[in-house]
Amino acid sequence: MDHLFTVDGGSATPVAPTALAAEGLLERQHLQEWVIANPQVLGESVLVITSEFDRWADTDGVPARDRLDVLGLDATGRLVVVELKRGTADRDVHLQAITYAALVSRFDLDTLAQAHRDFRKGRGEILELNECRQRLLEHVDGEWSPELLQRPRQVIIAADFPKQVTHTVVWLSEMNLDIDLIQVGLWKVNEQLVAGFTKVYPTPEVEEFTLAPARIEAKAAAQKLEERSRARNAVHVIVGAGLLPDGTRLTLTPRHGVTDGIREDILAWVGEDSSRASVTWSNNTAKPLAWQADGKPYTPTGLANHIFTSVTGRKADGIQGTTWWDVDTAHAPDTVDPDEWGTLAGTSLAGLAKQLSGTGKDWTGLHTLLAAVPAGRWTTYGDVASVIGSHAVPVGTHLATCGQCPNAWRVLNAAGRISPGFRWTDPTRTDSPADVLSAEGIRFDAGAADPAGRLSADTLKTLTGK
Repeated sequence: MDHLFTVDGGSATPVAPTALAAEGLLERQHLQEWVIANPQVLGESVLVITSEFDRWADTDGVPARDRLDVLGLDATGRLVVVELKRGTADRDVHLQAITYAALVSRFDLDTLAQAHRDFRKGRGEILELNECRQRLLEHVDGEWSPELLQRPRQVIIAADFPKQVTHTVVWLSEMNLDIDLIQVGLWKVNEQLVAGFTKVYPTPEVEEFTLAPARIEAKAAAQKLEERSRARNAVHVIVGAGLLPDGTRLTLTPRHGVTDGIREDILAWVGEDSSRASVTWSNNTAKPLAWQADGKPYTPTGLANHIFTSVTGRKADGIQGTTWWDVDTAHAPDTVDPDEWGTLAGTSLAGLAKQLSGTGKDWTGLHTLLAAVPAGRWTTYGDVASVIGSHAVPVGTHLATCGQCPNAWRVLNAAGRISPGFRWTDPTRTDSPADVLSAEGIRFDAGAADPAGRLSADTLKTLTGK
């Protein structure tokens, strides 16, 4: 963050940056604690295992003096090694991070569980070793993978980075070492200190085109990382877009990672008990699927792996579970228009995520657009969704539950009919949206609005200057 301003209407006043040292803030007591309390600055879904770790020995059995600032575990099963500097990073800070990564790359589940138990004990939380082990296992999507533990991701956080560090980190990244550089800034606003964390390397473009997991030389580990990351990202995209209401049913269609013969065996196994083919969705990014066969929560890949092993007796490897679960369009949620829901037929979780990439739950644009729809005109959920970059289903769900959407009655389904899920925010209202639209001059024929009054997506864009 290069510039920070305090804003008063049309006036923006620059805020001068300060520094941790200038404010008497320390590396361990302050910066480190900020990171531990807010692990999201290290990336998505990182569990802090320990900090200030120094319980390792060299080949002669002599304890090493190196002290690892923070060690985390992300949901794909990779360790996250964190090096902190409250000021400008040392010219060899990347060498420190690599050293720590090499040291922790030999850790196993028991070593990490012990470190986590000691870490939590130092913070007043008494846990049994088995509890810590289970906490680590549950944090990882899919099976625990020693191969992924051997390839830690490194994060260096500092107030600034010398060119020797940035140039070297770029080259190391091109050589398939994952190193993130995060800049911490500090400002004082009305005597209140404000800290900001900005990822300066790699940028999203570099991550996508230069550091793709497929370039990692250890192909087996890369495949697991890629599949788990893809599956986890799909779940986050769907939850973030609000596409699937809680309670949505999904059905099993084995796809990725199985041969035709195994697919037939799985379908035959499912035929013995129909509950094996059905799950219920909840908007929980950790384990969103409840399997009807046992009532337990799973990740999409975790359940696909479980089913694969149950049928074949073999360990699954590299399955992308989000391709296995399709929306059950025979059971539309109450808040969703059945016609719009039907458009999701045959679409897997992976397919939904691909459609929704880049969407989210910020409905400000929707409210602005709806406010511009004039009386005597109507539009559809799909048209609105295409303008704001969403999907007809979450738009319909939001309209049914928001309570603040202007002109919500002027949005109909693709057939020009009132959605069965439409609800007035005032429960005492007895008139229907069709009554209001008719009073505004829109004619209805057999329950369908006159197409001449419809505003297309292209016309909607002109209303808001898009």
